Amino acid sequence: MAVYTHVSTEEMIAFLHRYDHGTLISAKGIAEGVENSNYLIETSDGRYILTLYEKRVNADELPFFCALTDHLANKGLNIPRMLGDRRGEQIQTLAGRPACLIEFLSGLSVTHPTPAQARAAGESLGDMHRALGDFRLSRGNSLDLAGWHELAERCGDDLDRIDAGLGARVGAELAWLDAHWPRDLPTSVIHADLFPDNVLMLGDEVSGVIDFYFACTDIRAWDVAVTHAAWSFENDGTGYHADLGSSLIAGYDRQFGLSTEERLAFPILARGACLRFLLTRAWDWLNTPADALVTRKDPLAFLRRLEFYAEADPETLVSI
Repeated sequence: MAVYTHVSTEEMIAFLHRYDHGTLISAKGIAEGVENSNYLIETSDGRYILTLYEKRVNADELPFFCALTDHLANKGLNIPRMLGDRRGEQIQTLAGRPACLIEFLSGLSVTHPTPAQARAAGESLGDMHRALGDFRLSRGNSLDLAGWHELAERCGDDLDRIDAGLGARVGAELAWLDAHWPRDLPTSVIHADLFPDNVLMLGDEVSGVIDFYFACTDIRAWDVAVTHAAWSFENDGTGYHADLGSSLIAGYDRQFGLSTEERLAFPILARGACLRFLLTRAWDWLNTPADALVTRKDPLAFLRRLEFYAEADPETLVSI
């Protein structure tokens, strides 16, 4: 979450008049994240999240995200719904941006997860994959292997402004993934961004999963690899914590599970996960406006993870 588009108090009040969710008491911009503009809204009726969708989110795809979160919530998962106004419309326009008012879920995102919390996150991911078995909509992944090539080209020589030789390292990794990327693993709609800051915890229990705006149809086990890379290291990408990684996989196995083929491919999928976030973080690092209320994230934290997975054996990560 972040704030790129600033909304006045008067605009907030007028926006809330479209809903039956009380009158505005306070609104606070949320600096975490990098994708959209987000505010924590308190009204006389409770708390809500107001999201304004910035350039990376295609407004034409918002009905997909609404349908996805409704589907998961209807299955009993702790997923916040995009709320309808008095006419039942979930997607609005505010300050020149598509916008949604979203349910607020209690809980905290953890910075240093415990093995119990990692296991709970793995269980939640398995629950989501099970619940999505009968979800019939699909959305292409613009940040797949082809998308990584495009993003690397757009970053160009500026990658070396982040770290000397980074451009060559990215090019070599793309060539390796082109030759080794699995083509026949099961696919489904996936979250594709299940970092600790997108999981709300109450103690050791998951109280909510948020931010589905990278959800897409892709290799299901890649979703597990993304989550594994996000949860199993220090924030700077050093210090792989095997207890966190194994707990996360154990939780996922309990609720859904990986096949032998998916386990064998896991280091490859994890390398792809790391390259994807290295490149998007690099792009944001190079292009975030100076006046945006947003915390930039270090691309090199995922280069360090990538180097770990490049040396890893499947048995190191997941039992076969």
